[in-house]
Amino acid sequence: MNFVDIQIIRSIAFFIAASIVLALQQRHPHQPASDHARTNIEIWLIDIALIGIACGGCAYSVANWTHEAGLGLLQQVELPVLITIPTTVLALDLTSYVWHRANHAAPFLWRFHQAHHSDSHYAVTTALRFHPGELLFALPLRLLVILFLGLPVEGIIAFEITFTFANLWEHGNINLATATEKTIGRLAITPSIHRRHHSIEPELLNSNYGTILSIWDRLGGTFGDASSTDRVEIGLRGIADSLTTNQVLGMPARDCRQHDIDESR
Repeated sequence: MNFVDIQIIRSIAFFIAASIVLALQQRHPHQPASDHARTNIEIWLIDIALIGIACGGCAYSVANWTHEAGLGLLQQVELPVLITIPTTVLALDLTSYVWHRANHAAPFLWRFHQAHHSDSHYAVTTALRFHPGELLFALPLRLLVILFLGLPVEGIIAFEITFTFANLWEHGNINLATATEKTIGRLAITPSIHRRHHSIEPELLNSNYGTILSIWDRLGGTFGDASSTDRVEIGLRGIADSLTTNQVLGMPARDCRQHDIDESR
């Protein structure tokens, strides 16, 4: 499978996931829809361009290299794909959890991550609102994990498809029935679980860092239960209700005032 094939698969998966979440938002909205998508989509397009130029196929190149060189823990034993693919998804989801916590704990990283939390509306396009600097800084950690564990390309593709759906789904402006939400939330992150993380209140902001599975928050002591019946004020203190693309991209230049740092720990 070449890089073009992988990109086609990723693109198809993204549009299927986005269509499902948009349909759920229309059918079961948590709050009235708000017109805030333009800035988020513009940032997303910038991210695609910059990451594509900087390191579009790095993960797959590293995975192929480790396979050919026999490097990494998984390369030392012969394992079936039914084990290597789920292992890859678990390993990279845990990596994402650790990185997310670091973005809230380290003031320098928070300067970039606050761009994501600056969205005062919570809907599927919030999932696209990441500062390109944050995405670039995340690359070395993910590549090191792929190299150290010797993760296979097939597993990385499976992770990226799963991560894409989970990221869009958990940022969805979606209400779920209480019983359904509790059942899903035992294993995976739901919209209300992650909505809690986007709260303006520090005690809520400092919880629920997971993307795919909720187990990492439970093991890390950062899980906070939530329900679609909860009403959460979204955004950051002292940030305008609606920011332009340039204002969001310029957020790392803001001083990390003490209340920003306190809220992000």
